[in-house]
Amino acid sequence: MSGIVSKVAVGRLNIPPKADMRDDDPQKSRASDHALLMAIVGLSLIGVVMIASASMAFAAEIYQSPFHFALRQLLFLSIGLAVGAVLFMQPLSVWEKYGPYLFILSLVFLVVVLFVGKEVNGSKRWIDLGVFTVQVSETVKLFIIVYLAGYLVRRGELVKNTFGGFAKPLLLISIACFLLLLEPDFGAAVVVVLTAIAMLFVAGVKLVQFAALMAVLSVVGTMLIIFSPYRLRRFVSFLDPFSDPFNSGFQLTQSLIAIGSGSWSGSGLGNSVQKLFYLPEAHTDFLFAVLCEEFGFIGVLLVVVLYGFILWKSFKLAKIADEQGNRFASYLALGIGVWIGLQSFINMGVNMGILPTKGITLPMMSYGGSSAVVFAIAFAILLRIEYETRQFTRRGLQNRAAYTASDSASKPASKRASMHASEANYGR
Repeated sequence: MSGIVSKVAVGRLNIPPKADMRDDDPQKSRASDHALLMAIVGLSLIGVVMIASASMAFAAEIYQSPFHFALRQLLFLSIGLAVGAVLFMQPLSVWEKYGPYLFILSLVFLVVVLFVGKEVNGSKRWIDLGVFTVQVSETVKLFIIVYLAGYLVRRGELVKNTFGGFAKPLLLISIACFLLLLEPDFGAAVVVVLTAIAMLFVAGVKLVQFAALMAVLSVVGTMLIIFSPYRLRRFVSFLDPFSDPFNSGFQLTQSLIAIGSGSWSGSGLGNSVQKLFYLPEAHTDFLFAVLCEEFGFIGVLLVVVLYGFILWKSFKLAKIADEQGNRFASYLALGIGVWIGLQSFINMGVNMGILPTKGITLPMMSYGGSSAVVFAIAFAILLRIEYETRQFTRRGLQNRAAYTASDSASKPASKRASMHASEANYGR
């Protein structure tokens, strides 16, 4: 009971719990404010440089401009920066309010792309707007995370204690994944499902239901691979790409050659051989392989550390927001962190041959307008979460200081009143 009373008292005074009182040194606080932003900008700039290096020969051959893709990526990042700056100014409550509508919008996008989408390599994943194309699966990933974060706040107890509360979001996400598979975009469906599973697990789903879900997903995933010839070919070739190095295993063998050639320090910026029409999609899905060849283990370690820092920061923000009682921000930071970490891991794993080939981009590094803009929005939301949690902590510190000052100022007056009362009683 005393614990409940203390929580109520703290809430009335608008003072966060003691665990949230991180009264850091101002210099450290300012550095912390910018650390996440610096990591994001660093990845983006490395990505532009690597896109320029990986695509020069191809761009010069096709577009007569060696920096065609690099300049377009800079344009996409600028658009993402502008949109992200606007959305950063919006409170998280706005995202929570419109989460269900964004999910409905994502379903509309997935239906529309099946009818009017631009077909590339047998897949309808893009809506052609003339000046540029939009890959709808990128927006779907973000909108589903926003929707699920809000649902877990609104229906958290039902998710934990009832099968219906657990099954409802899964049913809606299954519809989205079904539409993704019709494009087909198996990689995006995998990212969406695994991200949703991580969020539901942290929300406190019963282990029996979670185990049943994992069993069902394993069976469904196996069936999707076995009964789809092109997925089965990719899976078999990934197990032994050198058994057919000039056909089904060509892309992966060229990627492995690039990675193996990089050694410790790489061949130097611009000196990759595999990007010279050997490695397909060198500036998009297999940019990581070119990075390995040109900068070696040292360059790879830098990129992995940057992604690792963003992942750690996302989870830390989720923890702080949860301690402050902002569960929506907590689930949102967790979902974005899992999404970024998962997609980065899958892309690197595909490049290194430890996962089957999938059309998954490397966040903020691979060439792609939709990916760049959507990830810029996702990072803007992360920065907003950091801002709101820090503001909450600072207000709590100010309120605690004001409360302490007023309490100490009231003590002399109370002591004087006590002395007067004692004198009066003595006189009687």
